[in-house]
Amino acid sequence: MNIKKIFSILCLLASCSFYAQGESMKEKKEQIKALKVSFITTELDLSTKEAEKFWPIYNTFDDKQFEIRHQKMRMYKSRMNDESLNKMSERDASILLSQIEDSEEELFNLRNKFSKDLKEVISAVKIIKLKKAEEDFNRKLLQQYRSKK
Repeated sequence: MNIKKIFSILCLLASCSFYAQGESMKEKKEQIKALKVSFITTELDLSTKEAEKFWPIYNTFDDKQFEIRHQKMRMYKSRMNDESLNKMSERDASILLSQIEDSEEELFNLRNKFSKDLKEVISAVKIIKLKKAEEDFNRKLLQQYRSKK
């Protein structure tokens, strides 16, 4: 295992200390984002020139993706509890289904645009490495969360 991977794993494991009680969700989100940036930077081995172009594209994508997933989808999920579903009319269900499909399509289109924009900045190999790095980071974060409980 090379030193960069060891460093990124150590950073992730060290993040345990960031989860002290009393921290606001915003602080936790910022700490996780910093760890994610460090992890991705290490995994992709971006040159300075690549990083200058990559991070603005990635941050714009990540913010928009977060907005869609956590604001729009959360609103839909709040309307899908058992009590609401049992009282929902077919017309309301159809409207809700269309809204969910629109949000999913918006996420799909956003991901395609992101990939297209990245192709102008980094190689296809690094784009695939990015996808893997994101999945690895999320998996490790989830494992860490589960081990804390």
